[in-house]
Amino acid sequence: QVQLVESGGGLVQPGGSLNLSCAASGLTFSRYAVSWYRQPTGEERDLVAVIPSGGGSTNYADSVKGRFTISRDNAKNLVYLQMNSLKHEDTAVYYCNARIQLLRVLSYWGQGTQVTVSS
Repeated sequence: QVQLVESGGGLVQPGGSLNLSCAASGLTFSRYAVSWYRQPTGEERDLVAVIPSGGGSTNYADSVKGRFTISRDNAKNLVYLQMNSLKHEDTAVYYCNARIQLLRVLSYWGQGTQVTVSS
C-alpha cells in the first residue's frame, strides 16, 4: 500500500535549521506533485511548499519564502524540506502530501513529524 513517512523533525533554537524528509513507497512517485503542510497545535493545516512531479517550479507560503526550500529526488522516492532561519511561529507538525489528478484525485498523507522552535 502507499506509505509516506516523514522524518527529520525535532527541537531547534530560533535561527537554526532542520531538513525534513518524506520517503514514499507503493506509488509511482515521480508522477505525483508533493507538498509540505504544517499544523500548529489547535490550528488548521496550512500549505507550506509544493513541488511538481518533475521538479522545476516550486511554490511557497509567503511566511516561509526565502527561508524554506523544497526539493525532490525521484530516483530515491524522496522529498525534502530544508528549513533555515527558523522562528517560533514555525512550530508545528509537518506533513507530507502526494497528489495526482487522474480520473479522480488521489491524495496521500504521511503521519507527520513535529518541529519545535524554542530557546
